[in-house]
Amino acid sequence: MLRQARQNKILELINEKEIETQEELCKELENADFKVTQATVSRDVRELGLYKISGVQKRYRYTAVRKRQGDLPDRMRALFEAGVEKIENVGNVVVTKTMAGYGANAGAVIDLLNLEEVVGSIAGDDTVFSLCNTSEDAEKTRDKLREIVGTI
Repeated sequence: MLRQARQNKILELINEKEIETQEELCKELENADFKVTQATVSRDVRELGLYKISGVQKRYRYTAVRKRQGDLPDRMRALFEAGVEKIENVGNVVVTKTMAGYGANAGAVIDLLNLEEVVGSIAGDDTVFSLCNTSEDAEKTRDKLREIVGTI
């Protein structure tokens, strides 16, 4: 019961404020009368699937992926559409170029899609490399990702 309440509070906090670090999250939880340790917050961050995206006031901030069956959450789709500049394939690798700071978000979207053609992805600040088994799989993946973004 306490864990669920704490995790709900974490989701509420990251939606209301730009929280960049686990230390900040600990302080916010303590201000909300939750007694937590860094280890507890770290576990909660992992269990909730939180990740960081570019912030407005801070360099990065935590955000969460709300999983829906068979579809991307609207928020994730919008971030992907806004941040992706180019999607190309080179052999059996799909290269997704993004604006600075959007690579992690694009990588999270690609992972969330769970595309059967993608063996794995590596995300940097402004680039995601998605490895596929074949060049045909890379073309299919490129086309699926371009569908999400629209025309690029």
